[in-house]
Amino acid sequence: MDAKYMKRALDLAKMGIGYVNPNPLVGAVIVKDGRVIGEGYHAVYGGNHAEINAFRSAEEDVKDSTMYVTLEPCSHYGKTPPCANAIVERGIKKVVVSMEDPNPMVAGRGIRILRENGVEVITGILEEESKKLNEVFIKYITTREPFCILKTAMTLDGKIATYTGDSKWITNEKSREYVHKLRHSVTAIMAGIGTVQKDNPYLNTRLKDGTGCDAVRIIIDTSARISPEANVLNLKSEARTIIATTELASTQKIKELEEKGAKTIITPLFNNQVDLKFLMKVLGEQNIDSVLLEGGSELNYSAIDSDIVDKVIAFIAPKLIGGREAKTPLGGSGRAFMKDAIDLKEIEIQQFGDDIMIQGYRKGSDH
Repeated sequence: MDAKYMKRALDLAKMGIGYVNPNPLVGAVIVKDGRVIGEGYHAVYGGNHAEINAFRSAEEDVKDSTMYVTLEPCSHYGKTPPCANAIVERGIKKVVVSMEDPNPMVAGRGIRILRENGVEVITGILEEESKKLNEVFIKYITTREPFCILKTAMTLDGKIATYTGDSKWITNEKSREYVHKLRHSVTAIMAGIGTVQKDNPYLNTRLKDGTGCDAVRIIIDTSARISPEANVLNLKSEARTIIATTELASTQKIKELEEKGAKTIITPLFNNQVDLKFLMKVLGEQNIDSVLLEGGSELNYSAIDSDIVDKVIAFIAPKLIGGREAKTPLGGSGRAFMKDAIDLKEIEIQQFGDDIMIQGYRKGSDH
């Protein structure tokens, strides 16, 4: 029964995807005499936590009931009061926790408060599921750097475009719809100036039902070559556009970009390009907890080579186009020997119509 109610709490937590970053996704269920009497989830950044929303939805007195919560109740004052204290005050007799909070400000203290006040606490129910759900939060709260997902789409013969540069569309509508769900779930989308100049993308979220949040758009542009007319600089969107550039950009061009409403981040030069590791630290300081990398082959390889990628999602379409000049997902100098290949772990395979999606985590990552 613990797993059953925790599964429901996890399903509730998922309803916060895209709306709570950089906070964790949390769901809570209150059970009394074998009946669910209250449910809640963290719905919006800065809003009530899941436990408080569950209390507010309760159909009767919660005293002596059991609460199932996907993440250890907080023990500190942030934008809201501590949930651990609220649980004690309302007379909950038992709390079932899926995973402990990796946040150093909590890190077991919420559980300790509950136990010290006579509340029975059980931990570890569907823990792996909870960790997977909050992989972004775990990386961000422990390193203060964004969780980076490299997304690519290729033909069966490993091409991301024809030799002429044509790439619309490699994958089918179902795959592209899933990508827009990914865009909704992250805080930022990153692309290179080459992609912007070739495709002039919007990099916004376009779900069929009209919902979804736009992510911050980050353009890697070493010498600020982006046109002021580029779509990413002329969108009606609440999300901002950031141009990551270097000292090679002219002061005048940076001024023009900022007059267009874009923000700029100047990084040191690394291999004559934007220093991606430096950039990730700056983005983390700006509360950006996750980045979806939708780059071309050169940026993709630079990201892999800079060791900023945590997860890879590759869509493979059953199409063949050939062409020795047609680009592949990773360009750059490449690895000289197979022993130096980047391995992925925890591989998952999913199908979208005729397309296949393979995802995995970079070996050596904390996941």
